[in-house]
Amino acid sequence: MSLQIHWEGLDASILGPACVAGLIVLATHVPLGKQVLARGIIFIDLAIAQIAALGVIAAGFFGVDEHGFGVQVAAAIAALLGAALLAWTDRRWPDYQEPLIGTLFVLAATGALLLLSNNPQGGEHLKDLLVGQILWVSYAQLLPAAILSALLLGFMWWRRGRLAGLAFYALFALAITTSVQLVGVYLVFASLIVPALATAGMRGKHRLLAAYLVGIAGYASGLVLSAVLDLPSGALIVWTLAACALAAQLVPSVRRSHPAQSAPEAVFEG
Repeated sequence: MSLQIHWEGLDASILGPACVAGLIVLATHVPLGKQVLARGIIFIDLAIAQIAALGVIAAGFFGVDEHGFGVQVAAAIAALLGAALLAWTDRRWPDYQEPLIGTLFVLAATGALLLLSNNPQGGEHLKDLLVGQILWVSYAQLLPAAILSALLLGFMWWRRGRLAGLAFYALFALAITTSVQLVGVYLVFASLIVPALATAGMRGKHRLLAAYLVGIAGYASGLVLSAVLDLPSGALIVWTLAACALAAQLVPSVRRSHPAQSAPEAVFEG
């Protein structure tokens, strides 16, 4: 198979909203990703994202208009219920939180397959939820997501990043609910973990800035390449995020922050 370059794909009316969607997702996911990494519950984002996706699929299964507000409500309720369950298990069985998160992810993923089993377009719908359709978002779709992201960032600033228990899980669930319908489950995971992992050894405000730069570079390069190469945008952005994270290690200040003996700094307390 040969790749052909389609320069006409560089359409600002398409790439503009997609870039804004990426910035909205990164706004909350970069600081939350640092906390996830510090807490050692790496796969919580996959679990909550999959639960939110299950809420979307369940809404469609019961006849809710897939483009209506009801789907947003269903996704939020599902994610918040999953977050409440994980907050409870974190108090009850903290030593087993990671395997419990994995179990919840598998249950949500297989639940989605069961609900879509008799849907003739189920495979395409599931693909859209996993890899996303970021190139087809509109500015009208982005306004509610931007408002919610601003509120969540304001709450994190007010708490000075000190999130614990149900507050952390609920805020996380709301952030995931918004992003999973914009960019898909896989890109949600990459947006949370890859920038945080790339800058794990850095300290202070420089770490946050570097993580944002990695995320922005990954989204921008992935969107441009997907447009000119006519490749799936969500899947390609995951790869360009990883490539930008590796490229960041060539920057002296980032490379020096990763001595073999050092451990990742816990950016948030809680």
